[in-house]
Amino acid sequence: MPTSPSRSASPYLLGAGVAVSAALLAFVSYTATKPEAPSAGTAPAATASPSSSDPAAEPGVFPELEALARRDAADGLAQGRADAPVVLIEYADFQCGYCGKFARDTEPELVKRYVDEGVLRIEFRNLPIFGEESERAARAAWAAGRQGRFWQFHAAAYGEDAKGKGFGVARLKDLAAQAGVPDLERFARDLDSTAARQAVERDQQEGYGLGAASTPSFLVNGRPLAGAQPLEAFTAVIDEAAKRAAAEPAPGRPTPPPSGAAQPGRSAQPTLEPAEGAAGSAR
Repeated sequence: MPTSPSRSASPYLLGAGVAVSAALLAFVSYTATKPEAPSAGTAPAATASPSSSDPAAEPGVFPELEALARRDAADGLAQGRADAPVVLIEYADFQCGYCGKFARDTEPELVKRYVDEGVLRIEFRNLPIFGEESERAARAAWAAGRQGRFWQFHAAAYGEDAKGKGFGVARLKDLAAQAGVPDLERFARDLDSTAARQAVERDQQEGYGLGAASTPSFLVNGRPLAGAQPLEAFTAVIDEAAKRAAAEPAPGRPTPPPSGAAQPGRSAQPTLEPAEGAAGSAR
C-alpha cells in the first residue's frame, strides 16, 4: 500500500479529536479488507465503536468528521441537495476494484432511495493511492467535473472492464468523450492544470489526515464506514443518521422533503451495471 507523502501542519489536520478518529478510521479501513461472511439476514457495517470526543454525541459518530462535509452547491464532484440531512463522503481511487464495486453495485441504489428523495448528498473525494495513473485519473475526473460531467466520467471510469484498459492520456480522453464532456481541448488543459493538482491534493490531504488506509472509505454524518460493504450496511447507517438529523436538526440541515419533491443541485446519475467483488482496497 503506498504511503502518504510527508506533510507539514495544515488546515486539514483538525486537532486531537480528529487524531483519535484517524486512528480509528485507519483500523476500520484495514479490517475491512478482510471481511467475514455475514450471517443470514445480517449485514453489519464496519463502523466505529469508541465514543466521539464530544460526550453528547452518539458513540461512533464524530462531530469533527461530520464537519468535513463541504455542502458546496457548486461542487462538481457531489450530487444531492447541499442542505440534505445526511452527507456521505467517499474517499476513492479509480484503479480500486472495490471502489468500482461500490459504484456499480451499491451507489445507484443509494441514489434511487436517498439522493432522489432529498435525504442524502454524496460528496466524492479523490484519494489516488496506486501511483501516477491513479493521480492522472483523479485529475481527469476533476476536469470532467469542471464541465458538469463528473458523474458520467465516474460511471465510465468504473465500468466493468475500464480499469484493465489503464488510464493513459489517450484513454482518459476517450472516457471523457464517452462521458459527454463537451470541450475535450479544455478537458485536456484542465487535466494538466495547477488547479487540478491542487484540488486532488486537497482531497488527498484530507483522506491522509483521517488515516484512511484503504479505498473506498466513507464518512456518513461523521460515522466512519470502510470498504465495499453490502447495501444493507449503508442503508442502516444512512437511516440512523437521517433519524438523528430529524430529531435534532442542525442549522441549515432541514428534515427530508416529501417524497417526489424536486431536488435542486443534483447532477444526473447514470445507470450502472452490477459486478461481482468483495469489500476492501484492491487493484
